[in-house]
Amino acid sequence: MKTLLLLSLTALLLTGCSDKKNYTAAVLAEVERDQKTENAKDYKVPADKMADCIVEASSKNMAGIFALDPARLTAYRNYTKMLTLTQSADPKKTLDELRDEFGSAKKLMEARSNFTESELECLTLFVANTDTEEAAKAEK
Repeated sequence: MKTLLLLSLTALLLTGCSDKKNYTAAVLAEVERDQKTENAKDYKVPADKMADCIVEASSKNMAGIFALDPARLTAYRNYTKMLTLTQSADPKKTLDELRDEFGSAKKLMEARSNFTESELECLTLFVANTDTEEAAKAEK
């Protein structure tokens, strides 16, 4: 019985780590695409740190109570699918699937809003830290 429980827990951990890792990779790809735009070139934010910040911030408002909660793992998969929508062979079909998986078009919109707000929150954080560091250097 203990062995079965241990195997089940191990499988859940591996799956959970994989879902979050895939979401982080999708966020990193999104950040790297955004950093190539003219407006983003002024902000010198490391893409990997920005992606980690966005994953952390957006996870706070996802379904599920803790990292390995099945609802959170599903949210990671759905958010990853949402971020990679444009790479889909059939974006309209994928969008319809996302509406179903999130529960409604409104919930899909709320998820996208959560991601965007997290992105802006992290950008603000990095810019504020950069401004503070530059002010400290100027004082010396």
